[in-house]
Amino acid sequence: MAEKLFNVGKVVNTHGIRGEVKVFPQTDFPDVRFAQGSELLLQHPETQSTLSVTVERSRLHKNMYIVKLKQFDNINDVEKYKGWMLKVSEAQLVELPEDEYYYHEIIGCRVVTDKGEELGVIDEILAPGANDVWVVKPLKGKPILIPVIDDVLLNVDVEGKVVTVHLMEGLI
Repeated sequence: MAEKLFNVGKVVNTHGIRGEVKVFPQTDFPDVRFAQGSELLLQHPETQSTLSVTVERSRLHKNMYIVKLKQFDNINDVEKYKGWMLKVSEAQLVELPEDEYYYHEIIGCRVVTDKGEELGVIDEILAPGANDVWVVKPLKGKPILIPVIDDVLLNVDVEGKVVTVHLMEGLI
């Protein structure tokens, strides 16, 4: 089975003539991902072909990162990579503090109440503001929105793919 890859950014354009690219970051750790010496994979969005690259330098500019990759020295070298994704392997994921999870660890988990009732499976994660909201797809009926707050979230078992919640009054 092929190794799982995770998005950290998208090459949206070139920058200047010296081979720099504008990257829209898609990671909570851009300072780690775009640090000098960081190893990344460039992946074509359709063919899924990959190319290993190394960050030479980067800087934040208007909510984008301007990244110079060691493998490329002029605009002609990087022009063809517009639209490609920058990715890392599962082995390169940053270790998270306790009680924090990657989206891919949460999506697909079964959700049960503290009373043993099965609600469904987490299908999507929304980030509307103060806290995330997990969208639970029940076996039948409308999706259930579970706020990720201490009063509701009791236990997350990533290995067992089970989330235990306390349904506050009016939540469903």
